[in-house]
Amino acid sequence: MEQIIRIGMDTSKHVFQLHGVNAAEDPVLRKKLRRKEMVAFFEKAPPTVIAIEACGGSHHWARLLQSFGHEVKLIPPQFVKPYVK
Repeated sequence: MEQIIRIGMDTSKHVFQLHGVNAAEDPVLRKKLRRKEMVAFFEKAPPTVIAIEACGGSHHWARLLQSFGHEVKLIPPQFVKPYVK
């Protein structure tokens, strides 16, 4: 698998959408994960930059992901572009 340099994470109550890109900005990761699966995924993943839309719950996830060694960027909602296939 190619090296993922950045992951965008869409948080919700039960299902998380992940979209990862490599150095060439090509998509190399698209996953839907539940809470427990998401925690297990990021515990095993090599440290990377993770972008999350700033909201009430995102601060909790940012602290958790940083404890696994990831760099988390909280971005304002107006800069979040919906992913369309």
